[in-house]
Amino acid sequence: MDAIPSIAEAAALIAARKLSPVELTEACLARVARHDGTINAFIRLTAERARAEAKAAEAAIMAGKTRGRLHGIPVAHKDIYCTAGLATTAHSKVLIDHVPTADATVVRRLAEAGTVMLGKLATHEFAWGSPSFDLPWPPARNPWDPARFTGGSSSGTAAAVAAGFILGGPGSDTGGSIRGPAHYCGIAGHKPTYGLVPRTGILPLAYSLDHAGPLAWTVEDCAILLQAMAGHDPADPASAAVPIPDFHAGLQGGLKGLRIGLVRHFHERDNPVSAEVAGALEAAMAVFAELGAETRDVVLPPLADFHACGMLILMAEAYAAHEPWLKTRPQDYGAAVRGRLYLSALISAADYIQAQRRRRELCAQVAAAMGEVDLLVAAVMPTAAPLIESVGKFASFEQPSFTYPFNVTGMPALALRCGFTATGLPLGMQIAGRPFTDALVLRAGHSYEKATGWASRRPRLASLTDAGATSGAQAAR
Repeated sequence: MDAIPSIAEAAALIAARKLSPVELTEACLARVARHDGTINAFIRLTAERARAEAKAAEAAIMAGKTRGRLHGIPVAHKDIYCTAGLATTAHSKVLIDHVPTADATVVRRLAEAGTVMLGKLATHEFAWGSPSFDLPWPPARNPWDPARFTGGSSSGTAAAVAAGFILGGPGSDTGGSIRGPAHYCGIAGHKPTYGLVPRTGILPLAYSLDHAGPLAWTVEDCAILLQAMAGHDPADPASAAVPIPDFHAGLQGGLKGLRIGLVRHFHERDNPVSAEVAGALEAAMAVFAELGAETRDVVLPPLADFHACGMLILMAEAYAAHEPWLKTRPQDYGAAVRGRLYLSALISAADYIQAQRRRRELCAQVAAAMGEVDLLVAAVMPTAAPLIESVGKFASFEQPSFTYPFNVTGMPALALRCGFTATGLPLGMQIAGRPFTDALVLRAGHSYEKATGWASRRPRLASLTDAGATSGAQAAR
């Protein structure tokens, strides 16, 4: 199998008995073996487990016991998702020998949906650092150009999807860690409404900002994954007990009559973007108009306010989570996270409380602005993927982030490709909506994706030039 299909395409082929889960899994494993020595998406490959699960899925499907669109679909998990009996390290020496006794809720739900697990994926250390070279495993690299950054912290998941090693997988997003990698790696990534997907069994970074959500090749695939991931879990105190719609069915209906607002000042004044990103956003708004939406500009509070508020909350909550280890094992952290945690120790209780107060004000101001529109469009990143060597350990502190507004407010936000640079690197945009309008956000993204055809363009992976090179993945501990 030369081309790896999307989840929706694979599900249709499997249902028609034109594709075997075993064949699909072997194709993914072959791509891992051939290319992951360059990409470094996996830190732990569970090939034999995947083969056994694929055979079981095939047997069940042949017996008429299909579990739905995800049955037989290869996935893998960011290494902050706990996996029973399989090391979950957060890509850190601190947890190098941590083997959970239970699966994270999302891991369990995806397994119950019939997915095939290929292993554990690279992340920034504890889902916060930067591309670091002083950790037990190397950072993941961008399949469009391995010299370039994947974004973080769901770096391995985005790289694995873009490279065709897996068809999708769950990531986490505290300040943009699903959407940034989706932008840089040219895939789709959805940060759901806060509380829609439970975080039980996911190693925390900042509890009041952490979101779990899907990354996949298309928006449709994200909807399919979200269906299995979403739903109340009483073990997560922030989990929302709300009805779960049919996200896949909700993709239909188009955009006619929807009011879509571009937050222009974010990328023109608050954090100016490259000409290519600005042009792609303008072109996307034109497509929305052609599809029948009413488009306009929308003004929100300054981007720097969201960034300062979100960053301060993140730092305070991250320090609270890591204080015992930082005091007893500081040498086991990489330099990037250790430096960030030392800086976080300087934040006072008064600082944190004032940030939470400002957060409530920002949420109220955004809610008022949403009275004018149904959806918002914004940039994800100011440029295409930079060179990985150019990304410093405090890079995320340097400019206000386009993604923080939707962590601070807890609103659903989808990142999807909206063009390419002249050199062939992908560009993305965000679509955001009111809390718990995830189905509408996905519908808008799907409509745009179908109208533009950007999803037909995949990276061309180069074979390893060193015949003696081995995969960056390690066998299960």
